[in-house]
Amino acid sequence: MQKITRNPDVMWREESDATFEAQNGLEHGEDVGDIGTAVLFSGGAMLSINFLGTEIWKLCDGRDFDGIVAELLEQYDVEQEVLCTDVRSFLDELVKKGFVTNAE
Repeated sequence: MQKITRNPDVMWREESDATFEAQNGLEHGEDVGDIGTAVLFSGGAMLSINFLGTEIWKLCDGRDFDGIVAELLEQYDVEQEVLCTDVRSFLDELVKKGFVTNAE
């Protein structure tokens, strides 16, 4: 299985106020997809990511795809198929932009 890791050249920061807002919204069943909770910087490119994106980003620590999905399934009430699609799409975007790498 491919191990997914954050590119060490990417600087990032989590936005604590936005994270609190997103967590509060989730607890009240609100759609928090538009709240940017972290910002990634690399080679002049910047990417703002939402709450789920931030959680996926933090799990890119050498786990494989299935490990990331399994961890998220433990934390969130979501259908596995939907989560797999969302995680795969997000990781593909991060790989394309050079923010994460896949290694055997």
